[in-house]
Amino acid sequence: MPQLLEVLTKASSHLKEKGVPNPRLDAELLLAHALGLKRLDLYLQFDRPLAETELEVYRDFIRRRSRREPLQHIEGEVAFRELKLKSDRRALVPRPETELILDVLKKHLPSIVRPRILDIGTGTGAIALSIIREFQNAEVCASDISPPCLELTRENARLNELVEPELVLGNLFEPFARERRWHAIVSNPPYIGENEIASLEPEVRDFDPRNALVGGAQGWELPLILLELALSRLEESGILIMEIGPSQYELLKARAFELGWNHTESFQDYQQNQRFIVLKK
Repeated sequence: MPQLLEVLTKASSHLKEKGVPNPRLDAELLLAHALGLKRLDLYLQFDRPLAETELEVYRDFIRRRSRREPLQHIEGEVAFRELKLKSDRRALVPRPETELILDVLKKHLPSIVRPRILDIGTGTGAIALSIIREFQNAEVCASDISPPCLELTRENARLNELVEPELVLGNLFEPFARERRWHAIVSNPPYIGENEIASLEPEVRDFDPRNALVGGAQGWELPLILLELALSRLEESGILIMEIGPSQYELLKARAFELGWNHTESFQDYQQNQRFIVLKK
């Protein structure tokens, strides 16, 4: 039987040949997952022989990753702030920078005993469920145009032993009564342009749902529509927080002032890009 280090080295080389980013790290993470171990435990077991049944599971993982299937789909989960979320092809894999939207919300949310918060395009439920976890008194509503996404959010609420948010199927504000208002609206909407799809990493281009990526021909079209519609859907002093493409802030800011938003600012991600736009009514 081949030993763990030998198998790991061959898998890492194979992933590197296929152009997978961080091949050694991914090979280690997948082997740890296949064996039910923590990654660091592998370093204490380099001479461990691997049974054929273990190798079969690991080979399948490496085969999938070599085809650029996201690591999160193979492992079946992704970490997001304080949560562990199921991750599969039903929804966009939550990115680390999206976690920052909770910090922005904490900074700008009006001081209200029981704020009403709407998460548009909830996907895995990452943002909505994090709000429930971190804002104890918030009334949270999560909407999406995809029934499978709402089911995934429901599953992730159960997985994390959280109260399920109000789940609403529909596009933007269409499913809501005209008089309904919120103290905060948050969203990670599609903001990639049609002509950008081909240049994306295969993990994103080939596995994330297209309707969770493309915001229009240029990418900013859907964020702009959301910006225009949200103004009348907020209580006085309410806020809209959106994740956007780094080059879109100035365009969206200009339109916001035309519409009469009271205050606009950007919030940077880990790479110092203007990743979020914050609008106050």
